Amino acid sequence: MNNIHILSSDITTLHCDAIVNAANRSLLGGGGVDGAIHRAAGPELLEDCRGLHGCRTGEAKITKGYRLPAKFVIHTVGPVYSGAPGDAVLLADCYRNSLDLARENGVRTIAFPAISTGVYGYPVREATKIAVDTVHKWLADNSDYPMDVTFCCFDERTRKVYEEQTARI
Repeated sequence: MNNIHILSSDITTLHCDAIVNAANRSLLGGGGVDGAIHRAAGPELLEDCRGLHGCRTGEAKITKGYRLPAKFVIHTVGPVYSGAPGDAVLLADCYRNSLDLARENGVRTIAFPAISTGVYGYPVREATKIAVDTVHKWLADNSDYPMDVTFCCFDERTRKVYEEQTARI
């Protein structure tokens, strides 16, 4: 059975198969959730990421979780919001490609942050609709593969937006 969960928490503390990192193109750490994940995982994550040679916007790459409770970290690069129609396509690609990579690696439980809604400036309501719609469609299209998806929100305001979006599905 596929389930969607929403919570406000520190994504680095979640016990699941994989957490998703809203990374920058270098994959070498940064601010926000990216920096928090790198700090919590330890220096081995940085070494592993160096070998990935970066990541293009919308793509996803996977590493071990190292010192995190999660077995894997799936790194994806969200778009910097410009208001162009391509932003939504790239953001949806982040979720879809992360889920595809999770399935390829036997992940059954995965947690996403609110990709691109921090310093990349994507409006939370628009980004949340894309996230929820994309994940819901992926779960429906992959109903043969049980997957629990958690949207891990950094604050209560974001959590409420996710709850509103999932309630309409």
